[in-house]
Amino acid sequence: MVRVAIIGASGYTGAESIKILLRHGKAELTYLTALPEECGAVGDVFPQLRGRCSLQIEPLDIEKLAGVADAALCCLPHKVSMGFVPRLLEAGLKVIDFSADYRLKDVAVYEKFYNVEHTDRDNLARAAFGLPELFREQIKGADLIANPGCFPTGASLAIAPLLKEGLIETDSVIVNSVTGASGAGKNPSEKFHFPNMNENIFPYGIGVHRHMPEIEQIAGEVAGTDVRVLFQPHVGPFDRGILSTVYSQPVKEISNEQLTRLYKDFYSAEPFVQVRTGAPAVKDVAGTNYCHIFVTCVKGRIVSFSAIDNLIKGASGQAIQNMNIAFGLPEQSGLA
Repeated sequence: MVRVAIIGASGYTGAESIKILLRHGKAELTYLTALPEECGAVGDVFPQLRGRCSLQIEPLDIEKLAGVADAALCCLPHKVSMGFVPRLLEAGLKVIDFSADYRLKDVAVYEKFYNVEHTDRDNLARAAFGLPELFREQIKGADLIANPGCFPTGASLAIAPLLKEGLIETDSVIVNSVTGASGAGKNPSEKFHFPNMNENIFPYGIGVHRHMPEIEQIAGEVAGTDVRVLFQPHVGPFDRGILSTVYSQPVKEISNEQLTRLYKDFYSAEPFVQVRTGAPAVKDVAGTNYCHIFVTCVKGRIVSFSAIDNLIKGASGQAIQNMNIAFGLPEQSGLA
């Protein structure tokens, strides 16, 4: 039985991780931490967990943590996480980090997009990138796993088969995504206040979104060459989910039947990817660790669609999928 701690358990991803671990047959939730002002009984912080979890969320005590956990899900914000991860590793834990602090291998790119100096370059260099469908071998046995961003997860799975087989131009990929309001996190803000979000949709991060270089990094590793991606996110008036549409230019003519067969073959052994014959929707995957994908040709372009739950496959579910792989557990344990 793997003993699991959650660092920064008071947010959305903490709540989702708790729910998954409560039904996990091979892992036990043993320790929860948060800032002092966000601590308390789990059932008080998350009323939906009343009667289901008796743990307290408490301030982090590394010495205590080291004695009760084998793995840590680090749900801390970007820029904060790299201040804690070295201590967790030194305490002998395997760490699955939810922040961007260990995703981007090029330090200069990280520092440009996150406007902060990276202070843990040694661990950055050895972190495994936690997108199992593409990098499973890196994850097996890793001590530090960088959980991918939610947008890069959906977009990368939508286009990876085309990149792997060299079927598309690598200088003109366009990713258009729409996420639900939970993508902004738990802390309230004016833009995500209900009167502003309701019956509304708007773009953000135009030309500068932090997930753009992450998508390019994944695409480049899969393709074996640099890939230029134009990524534009939007937010819509729904709680959870991401729908991504990816446009690419084929290098040669290819039929819809060939595309469908390519995708089904590529993902045939993947438990959480479903290749469909029609367009997916966010409600199809809400509350699950699944990614639904549809690919087709439109006016000489290849258009790939993917739908994921941003809080599950885009965060907590994928982290526990990574934990399962790292500890040699059945990959689907706890996940639906």
